[in-house]
Amino acid sequence: MPSEPRWSGPQRRIGLTGGIASGKSTVAGWLAEQGLPVLDADVVAREALAPGTPGAAAVLARYGEKVRAAGSAPEAGVIDRSALGQIVFQAPQERHWLEQLVHPLVRARFDAELAQLAGAPTVVLVIPLLFEAGLEGLCSEVWLVDCEPAQQLQRLMQRDGLSEAAAQARIQAQWPLERKRALADRVIDNHQGVADLRARLSL
Repeated sequence: MPSEPRWSGPQRRIGLTGGIASGKSTVAGWLAEQGLPVLDADVVAREALAPGTPGAAAVLARYGEKVRAAGSAPEAGVIDRSALGQIVFQAPQERHWLEQLVHPLVRARFDAELAQLAGAPTVVLVIPLLFEAGLEGLCSEVWLVDCEPAQQLQRLMQRDGLSEAAAQARIQAQWPLERKRALADRVIDNHQGVADLRARLSL
C-alpha cells in the first residue's frame, strides 16, 4: 500500500513512530529537550478514555464490570487499562472497535493542537500507529525508531511486566518494523540502547 502524501505546508512536522518498546519515548524526550513542542498520541488516547469522558462511557457500556477499575464507584467511570488491554489484544475485532473509537478523537485533538501551534517552526507528532491509522498526511517527514524484534520483545516484557505471550500479542497488533522501514523518511537505529541512541540523535 503506498504511503499517504506528506504535509507540504510551511511548518516542519516530524512524525515520530516505531514499534511498541522500540525507543520512541527516548527520542521524543530528546526532541522536547531541544525546545520543540511534542504532541503524543498515546497521551491523547489516555485522556480520551479518562473518567467522565464519552470515550470512557462507550468502553464501559461495551465491556461493563470487566474493565471497571477495582474499588472505583460506578459513577466515577474509571477504566482498568490492564483489563481493557487483555481484551483488545486477544481479540482483533475488539481492538478494531477501540481504535475506531479512539483514533478520530486523537485526530481531532491533534488538529486543534496544530492550529494553536501554527506559528511554531517545527512540531513533533508522536504516533505509534502512524502508518496503520493512515496519518502520514499530518507530517512533512516520518522518523522511525528501529530495533530488532527480539530486542523489542525483551524490552516490552521488562518495561510492562508482561508474559512473552502477552508481549507478542501487543507487538503483533502493529505492523512489523520491517514493513515500516520502507515507508519512513529517516530510520533511527536503536539496537545499542538508550545512551548510544541519544548520542547519535540530531535534527
